Amino acid sequence: MLNLDPTLLLLLEACLFVLAFGALGFMRREGLSIQFALETAILTVVLVGGSWLTGLPLNPFLFLIILYLVTMRSRLVVDVANTLVRRNRKEMAFRLYDLALALRPDAASRLIVLTNRGAALLHSGQVDHAISTLEGVLADSQRSRLGIKYEAAARYNLGYAYELKGEDALSVMQYNEAIEVLPSSLYARAAQSALKRRKQQGPSG
Repeated sequence: MLNLDPTLLLLLEACLFVLAFGALGFMRREGLSIQFALETAILTVVLVGGSWLTGLPLNPFLFLIILYLVTMRSRLVVDVANTLVRRNRKEMAFRLYDLALALRPDAASRLIVLTNRGAALLHSGQVDHAISTLEGVLADSQRSRLGIKYEAAARYNLGYAYELKGEDALSVMQYNEAIEVLPSSLYARAAQSALKRRKQQGPSG
């Protein structure tokens, strides 16, 4: 059985951690975050260096948990905020969205926060604010770091927001974009249902 030096094992874990999440990032069309890689490297130096200097062993499993909690901090906070929105505790949810942004997430995570915040604004009746937020998410300068799932979500919610405002052409365009971006997603199916409903209702006005 291979018996690795504990320090080398932790360094190997850190490398595999970056590679695994980097691969996931490319699969999601987010790319590899330089900030994520740097944060992982800094944490590794601090934790492994501290363990080496003090002579106290660092559990490899605990090491991975710390890496995950720190580098994914904003996404984890957003998950809690989304749960609060579903439970109609929206005031607390919006505080958590603000906290997630204040935690200095990387570009991809920041767009995830804003996409979810935009959806929460929409379903809280703040349609104009939701439109502004989601349009910002979908701006050309941002899209290179916007995961494909979140682009579909942003486009569907923006389409619904435009529909509520009576902006029919913009609404249809965003629904069609949501379908094109990720045809198998829940957002694409919801967009298809919205377009079907509009067709059955006929042109407005």
